[in-house]
Amino acid sequence: MILRSLFLAVISLLVLTACRTESPEEPVIEEPVAAAAETIESADDLGRAGVAAAHPLAVEAGLAVLERGGSAVDAAVAVQAMLGLVEPQSSSIGGGAFLLHYQADSGRVTAFDGRETAPAGATADMFLDPDGEPLGWFEAIIGGRSTGVPGVMPMLGAAHERYGRLEWDDLFNETIAAAEDGFSVPQRLARFAAGNRWPQADQPDTVALFTTAEGQIISAGETWANPAFAETLRAMAKGGPRTLLEPPISTRIIERTAALPLPGTLRQADFDAYRPGVGDALCRQVMAHRVCVPPPPSSGVALLQMLAILEQTDIAERGPEDPIAWLQFAEASRLMYADRDQFVADPAFVEIPIDGLLEPDYIAERAALIGDRAGDMPSAGSPPGFEFSSEDGFRATGTTHFVVVDAQGDVVSMTSSVESIFGSGRVVDGFFLNNQLTDFSFRPLMDGLPAANAVAPGKRPRSSMTPTLIFDADDRLVAALGSPGGSAILVYNAKTIVGLLAWGLPLQEAIDLPNLFAWRENFFGEVNRFPEDLLAGLAELGIEVRAGRGEESGLHGVFFHADGRLEGAADPRREGVWRVLGD
Repeated sequence: MILRSLFLAVISLLVLTACRTESPEEPVIEEPVAAAAETIESADDLGRAGVAAAHPLAVEAGLAVLERGGSAVDAAVAVQAMLGLVEPQSSSIGGGAFLLHYQADSGRVTAFDGRETAPAGATADMFLDPDGEPLGWFEAIIGGRSTGVPGVMPMLGAAHERYGRLEWDDLFNETIAAAEDGFSVPQRLARFAAGNRWPQADQPDTVALFTTAEGQIISAGETWANPAFAETLRAMAKGGPRTLLEPPISTRIIERTAALPLPGTLRQADFDAYRPGVGDALCRQVMAHRVCVPPPPSSGVALLQMLAILEQTDIAERGPEDPIAWLQFAEASRLMYADRDQFVADPAFVEIPIDGLLEPDYIAERAALIGDRAGDMPSAGSPPGFEFSSEDGFRATGTTHFVVVDAQGDVVSMTSSVESIFGSGRVVDGFFLNNQLTDFSFRPLMDGLPAANAVAPGKRPRSSMTPTLIFDADDRLVAALGSPGGSAILVYNAKTIVGLLAWGLPLQEAIDLPNLFAWRENFFGEVNRFPEDLLAGLAELGIEVRAGRGEESGLHGVFFHADGRLEGAADPRREGVWRVLGD
């Protein structure tokens, strides 16, 4: 009891001394862009704009907005709305997101943070049982306290205020029609709705949403409609991006999260206080390119660190058929996760040693730990000025990623999430509520120190979501990409970037490379995608690749050729496509 009281006192002090760059009274919106939309008529504009997303209907919705003269951000709103309908296991208007926006005429990259926040009533020990031990993962995610204030739509609203061309209420037409008229159930949605190891599929709200008039759970290929979602989008089209944060919908969210089990503490004041983050992207030179990611609480700094570590090796000279190259990738992954789990959290509450993690001497020190075979489980390093403990646990996947390019050359790279499959399994007005607060550390104290990612009121949990933009030596945008995949997002992105920049592969081939997720003492990967001789070579190096985790990426991206051609790509592991305007 004495230790627990001491910890709670420390956390309270951290909360009281923390402050955000955003004011709770005013959203951080600068230089709003107002531009009259013009319908695309010139053939020259066709083929210079496109969308890559996790479902064809989402791509079509984005293209329809682009064809009406909409911007990349306008199309992103439409894509997100449609994904919330056709891919609700992965994203939701009740979830959160990170977005990078590239403005072609100025070259400016802006990072938008739509991560959820913990309510004022949250406590550092709220994911501990009465004995002070962490709750079981599946027990925690279906509890009411797993849901944070949803941020994706307010974030898109902030981006739209800056970079939108069409009116807000013109961005939901395609999804409203599909939600009312029905659409063909995708294979992946049917698989998760039918239930598997995810407990959300068995929750009453999920069962009710996906049960047909005949009393059966929806199946692939049949037509399914979600009229409640259509009504929610109508309200949002009329009421604006904060519609979910205002009564009556916010009232219903509060009531649903207050129900057993593990009732939450969300209140209207928590919704009123929410503001999306808007600021500069975090960019660094790696592999002769400038790579830009969102700053914390995104784990983008960890992706930059992993790429910088790999730059210290000879992976570029080896290629994807060489087991040594994959050994280097795996060991860099393990070093990166050791640091990420220790140091990355909400920067409004914890000082993140970003410069220290990316400092050349520190990168060289970490890279020197990569030997000629797999080593022991690595520990976090010691960049200066940080005295918090390590995170525990693997985070699962309920996430999506998409990329939009508009006719003016502006680009959106956005990763969006409801956290686990179907979020908390609780539904309000046709959409799932997130369980993002389970991305906090369940153990508030580790090794006698407070966890950097411990729960605190108003705090944003650390995220693996890392939408990415890549520029060449002439500062020309050459790629936009990202992936879902829970904790494995970072290595999915890293694998693709290594394929592009180190091995010179086309984007689709880089995405198609087998996934390898090395974390702590574990080496998970796509056993069926790795050639047998490569698996044997890895085994000789001490890496036994096992199936189980880190296999279901959903990479989407665009490569920009110097002559203006767009080369889009979609991950064959999911149901995504890439299409250009006018195709």
